Amino acid sequence: MSSENSPVRSAILTYAGLVLTPLFWAGNAVVARGTVDSIPPLSMAFWRWMIALAILLPFALPGICRHRAVIRQHLGSMLVLAALSVGAFNSLLYLAAVTTTATNIALINATIPIFVSLLAWMLLGDRTRPVQVLGIGMAIFGILAVVARGDLSVLTSLEAQPGDLIMVAAVLSWGLFSVLLRRQAVPLPGFTFLSTQILLGTLVILPFYLGDLLFFSGGFEVTRGTALPIAFFAIFPGILAYGFWNYAVHRIGPSRAAIFIYLTPVFASVLAGIFLEESLGLFHMVGGAFILAGLLLATRAGRQAT
Repeated sequence: MSSENSPVRSAILTYAGLVLTPLFWAGNAVVARGTVDSIPPLSMAFWRWMIALAILLPFALPGICRHRAVIRQHLGSMLVLAALSVGAFNSLLYLAAVTTTATNIALINATIPIFVSLLAWMLLGDRTRPVQVLGIGMAIFGILAVVARGDLSVLTSLEAQPGDLIMVAAVLSWGLFSVLLRRQAVPLPGFTFLSTQILLGTLVILPFYLGDLLFFSGGFEVTRGTALPIAFFAIFPGILAYGFWNYAVHRIGPSRAAIFIYLTPVFASVLAGIFLEESLGLFHMVGGAFILAGLLLATRAGRQAT
């Protein structure tokens, strides 16, 4: 009975996690946008992962010690993966939030699946079926409807600000991470891998944070208004989202997992309506319908292909 239900439970965990991950990432963008004036971006990134590491390390240390030979053997690969994901992606996103708008960030962030599919084709030889292309196209249309908020001029007036270029670097970093995570699979339990990744990524951020602290921003004042956002960053878009994402990529591959990133702008619009008092409109429903249809087409085609 348990063996029969195990694949079902695994599939439920995979796809539930792939829905929660963009929800947490949307929260990450909304909260970061609201606190970037009081918390410097590199401070935001460093303390997010330091708190996550402090939470995980007491539970993870036995596994890290037990698998230290494997970690040593794959240290180079793990360091690259940690630098691209924990080190680069969110640090660049927080930096982008200083000089670009939420609309620009959401639009550029929505191109992650394109980067992932292209890199998976280049590095892994993955094939994309016509139905998957149609699903991706429908999802892109839904995202544009949500991001543009029913106003085409929002898209046509998009300007290449410094933050836009930083976000391009961020999505490229995440695309490489997603593909290399599959290509350079490390034989570690998921929890041990995640904890080691956060440890290495935090070490990557450390010199940049110290340089910013000493020569530029000077840090931030610890108050309830700054501590709570960083705690949120650490637990939800940090520990939980990365755990869900790593598990899903190992289960279904980077291209199919990346499709769910299309949900991030939808969730971001809803959260912005709740916390930033932005009104919700018909375009949210229309865009969400196209995104859902695209997800169903692309993931169904991906399952048939495998």
